[in-house]
Amino acid sequence: MSDVLSGARAPFTIAAEGRPHHLGIMTTFSGLNLPENILSAITKMGYETPTPIQAQAIPPLLEGRDVVGVAQTGTGKTAAFALPLITHVDADLRQVQALVLVPTRELAVQGADAIDEFASQTTGLRVVSVYGGSPYGPQIGKIRDGAQVVVGTPGRIMDLIDRGSLKLNGVHYFVLDEADEMLRMGFAEDVDKIATDLPAKRITALFSATMPNQIRHVARKHMTDPVEITVTPSASTISTINQTFAVVPSRHKVGALARVLATTEADAALVFVRTRATAEDLAIELTTRGVHSATLSGDVQQRDREKLVERLRSGSLDVLVATDVAARGLDVERIGLVVNYDVPREADTYVHRIGRTGRAGREGTSLTFVTPQERSRLRRIANITRAKLTEVELPTPAEVSGLRARKLVTQAKERYEAGRLSVYRELIDEFRAEQIQTDKGMSPEDLIAALLALGVRDPGPQADDEPERLTVSFDDRGDRRGDRRDRGDRRDRGDRGDRRKSNSARTFDSDGTMYRVEVGRRDGVSPGAIVGAITGEGGLTGSQLGRIDIYPTFSLVEIDREIDAGTQKKISNARVSGRNLNISRDTGPRPSDDRAVRKHRADRKFGDERRSGGSFGDDRRSGRRFKPGRKPRNFR
Repeated sequence: MSDVLSGARAPFTIAAEGRPHHLGIMTTFSGLNLPENILSAITKMGYETPTPIQAQAIPPLLEGRDVVGVAQTGTGKTAAFALPLITHVDADLRQVQALVLVPTRELAVQGADAIDEFASQTTGLRVVSVYGGSPYGPQIGKIRDGAQVVVGTPGRIMDLIDRGSLKLNGVHYFVLDEADEMLRMGFAEDVDKIATDLPAKRITALFSATMPNQIRHVARKHMTDPVEITVTPSASTISTINQTFAVVPSRHKVGALARVLATTEADAALVFVRTRATAEDLAIELTTRGVHSATLSGDVQQRDREKLVERLRSGSLDVLVATDVAARGLDVERIGLVVNYDVPREADTYVHRIGRTGRAGREGTSLTFVTPQERSRLRRIANITRAKLTEVELPTPAEVSGLRARKLVTQAKERYEAGRLSVYRELIDEFRAEQIQTDKGMSPEDLIAALLALGVRDPGPQADDEPERLTVSFDDRGDRRGDRRDRGDRRDRGDRGDRRKSNSARTFDSDGTMYRVEVGRRDGVSPGAIVGAITGEGGLTGSQLGRIDIYPTFSLVEIDREIDAGTQKKISNARVSGRNLNISRDTGPRPSDDRAVRKHRADRKFGDERRSGGSFGDDRRSGRRFKPGRKPRNFR
């Protein structure tokens, strides 16, 4: 089960009827007046000590009072409203009695699972999660079969009400979770309509990370004399997170991120960006550097989202590039590193981002990339959150390659134990014989060093090599023009769905084989999604993929070789944007022939808009693993 009962402990205040006063923190759940069956259940789960929000929200909710709780993500809010909910719902009455509104599909699933597990230990309530992007049938079926608790997103809740599939007349326990995020996402009208249609006699709980005027207005309009509880910012997950930052010019951010991911000791990493387009572009760039990653944004289909989260949990995916909204409610224990690819505009966003790691008492690390011009923004966040951020140096290419080579040596030792190496010993004997005949012979040690370099994809010195040291000081303003040119978030190009051409050269010399996949612009597909599906399912690497052209209903992908029928079948079964790729050889002209492409488009009666994912290649500064740590300086 998710650690919904766990959270950081800290001082807090509670205000009843607007009069704040300080209260002590109860030490056990036994002091919260919970029914014996619920107390026994959570004790069997191994929990004895409530978090601050639980200690102060549970008693008034048990008494039937309305509650407004202000607390950050990861402080145990789900149990704070779920445990009282179970006591107020009749498991023998087959109708919806409790409604929980959440902003995202992930939170709907997570919240329903938590309530279901609590209830399964006690009364056996029926709980259903409802959200967009999934079929109506199963959700409606569970409601019709007598679910007493519905956890869902405002949009799907409104749809079910309009269809007559969800009746609100029996609801007497209502929860608004992550209320500020729901309003920020544009659900204000839906929330207001749902709350207005509920029975007047009910218990209402509102939980929010912040308390802006709009939230206060909701509380005044839809709640009765609520108990107001505020958990101070220090009660967030910040205390369990090692917060670091690196001053990196915009033009070197991709390389810096690749080095970080190449050397992190975290099991999995979550990279935050502001826009969908930046997420897609970054995932593509990471793939070109040998770092397999996936993109999670607001337009990802629910089925694909669930697969991504499951892959992250299972360990088949280690790097996820996400936008803020898409990552709401994401709770994966393996995430040990959160990277802010850009400095968040708001302190609350920063707290929510880094809160994806260090949850429930686990330790985590956050790393924020900041340009020299963003010093004041970072300082403001540090002041508001009262956090201490430590400046770190990023690893050099030599350090990255060295770490990956050591792993390769370890693997070689294991391979040696497996045996059957005679064919390779024969090659070594041939090598020695050849070297005797040359004036500039290589020693076996030279051969091993060269093989290690090839094994970690280190091609040797290149004309376009990045600097050894990517970080600069806050006083270095020489990158200002480059920062303005590269800072895509200021122009919000991703919101229009535009794409940029990559200037990267093809990673294979001869012409590749062009393949067609049956997903296109009308499906909202991105080059990064296509790359992830082909490399993930077909066993190919990013360096084997060349140009990608996205048309309205299909896309063309260049691969450096012909792929066999078995590989085609695996790739064809991969799903992107809810559709199978169904890859096949393309018989049209090559995209490199501009005149032929124009004719090809006209023949197919499609528009002339084209998206290009650029080319893909390997980079010696690639791999997996980094632990920030050199030359620390405290930033307050």
